[in-house]
Order: sequence, then structure tokens, then C-alpha cells
Amino acid sequence: MPGFWDRPAESAELMRKRREVERRVETLNRLRADADELTAWRELLGGEGEADSDAIAFAARLERDLARLDLQLKLAGPDDDKNAIVAINSGAGGTESQDWAEMLLRMYVRWAEKKGFEIELADRQDGEEAGIKSATFAVRGPYAYGLLNGEAGVHRLVRISPFDSQARRHTSFASVDVLPEVDDSIQIAIDDKDLKIDVFRASGAGGQHVNRTESAVRITHLPSGIVVQCQNERSQHKNRATAMKILKARLYDLELRRRREEQDKREGAKMEIAWGSQIRSYVLQPYRMVKDHRTGETVGDADSVLDGALDPFLEAWLKGKIASPEERGETV
Repeated sequence: MPGFWDRPAESAELMRKRREVERRVETLNRLRADADELTAWRELLGGEGEADSDAIAFAARLERDLARLDLQLKLAGPDDDKNAIVAINSGAGGTESQDWAEMLLRMYVRWAEKKGFEIELADRQDGEEAGIKSATFAVRGPYAYGLLNGEAGVHRLVRISPFDSQARRHTSFASVDVLPEVDDSIQIAIDDKDLKIDVFRASGAGGQHVNRTESAVRITHLPSGIVVQCQNERSQHKNRATAMKILKARLYDLELRRRREEQDKREGAKMEIAWGSQIRSYVLQPYRMVKDHRTGETVGDADSVLDGALDPFLEAWLKGKIASPEERGETV
């Protein structure tokens, strides 16, 4: 196709879709080979005697492959294959919550690195003493949004505060929002007169990231009141482009939520997401445990979770595992 590589956005999207098709074909071919091998083992064993180590190893691998395939089939939503935009905001509590927000940022970055995903930081607002007030970043990789979508909500930390001279136990909150990154296949109409664009000098705690020019960009969408900003790049043009991409993602998510609310009303469903309704608790004192209150999934190694080992929680959420009322009512 003439000029194909001259259109980076289109070529990147097409290559992403090609890789996905290749991955599906590879999975199909592997399943066909497994089916043939399974038939061969059945004929060989004939239902008599004990399976040897090779047969046991094959069965174990097949079970893992089927579990992985089942998880892939769960990622069938219209936006699941898209990249994700993640926003973290500290809750009330000053330095405590800001430090917790930075811990969450590190956790998601480490998870993405282990997956081989690309991270692009769009905005980071540092706290006065430690941690961050907020951060917005893109996670780019296969099914990034589908995998991270269930992370949206309030996350609670219980620990002995490193900022408390009396070593008392503190509870901190931070919220996580996850949006699908809007690509060229989705048209979001934005009128220029509906935008208020401010530019300012990017800065960080301790004088970090200070630019001498006004390269940071803040965009306010007047009809919805949505405010986004980007200050990670030194170029005002790049910051504006990134901020517009985040704005489109938020407007797209706003429309999806409106449609879901209308559907819930028609079906008589009531869904309430409040600041105090945490989806997960990370307890570091008096014991160490991470528990998801929606699925009941629990991991005793809290340090590994905070180091990016999120897959047990992501998989439980994708499999639709819902905790019993007793599990949801337990306190940690």
C-alpha cells in the first residue's frame, strides 16, 4: 500500500490488529496439535494402567493452555483489546494517602514491565512531602484495557505509618480509574469552542522536571467539566496531543457509563460506587494480606502484589468470580 508507513497512527493500529490475528491463528494451530496428541495418548494408554510422566506433563500443560485460552475468551468486550489510560488520585489524608498513591503507581508500572507492556507517563503531581497527589499514564500492550479494567475503584492500605513518630496504624485511600485509549476507529467530536486551554510551566517536587518555557498543557472541556493535563514532554505540542487523547478517552468513557446507567435503569439494577466502597484492601499491619472484596480473592504475600504480582486478582475478576455475602462482609 503506497504511503502506508507515512501514516504512523494507521499503520500502528493495523500492525496491532495483524499481531492479534496471528496470535489467534497460533492458538488455533496449537489447539489442533493438542487435540491430535490427546487422541494419540488415549489410544496409547487404552484406559489401562497408569499414565507415564510424559502423559502427566502433557495433561498439565494442556490444562494450563486451556485456562489461558479461557481467560483470553473473557476478553471479548468491544474495548478490551485497546490500550489503557490509568489515572491514580490520592484520597483524603495528606502525605499518607499521597505515599499510598505512589505505591500504587509503582505497582502498576512493575506489573506492566513484567508483561512487556509500554508505559507512557502523561502527568504526575507530586505531594508536598512525599508521594503523589495524582498521576496519569498510558499502558500499551495486548488487551491492556481488558486486563486492567477491573482495577477501577478505591484501594485501601492499612499499615504502620512511616510518617508517624508514634508508629501508629493508619488507613489510607487512593482511587484508580481505567479508560480505554481511543484510537482512530472511534470518532469523538470535540468543538474547539467547548475547550479552555491553559499552558504553564511544568514542575515537580524539589524543583524536578522544571521547564523554563510554558510547555505543560491543561485542557478543560466546558460542557462536561472534565479537566485533563499533561506536562511530561518538553514540547507543548506533544503535551497538547497527549492531553487531547486523554480527554477523548474520558469523553468516550463518560458516554459508555451513561449508556450503562440507562440500561441499568431499564433492567431495574442499582449500582453505586462511592469513595468509601473500596474494591481491595492491602493490609501490612498487624498481618500481611491483600484481599479483593468483590471476588474474595486473597493473597498472603502482600509484598509480591505491591511489586506487580496482580494476575491472581485480574484473573479472578475476569472469570466473574463473585464473593459470597459472608466473604464481602469480612473485615480486614
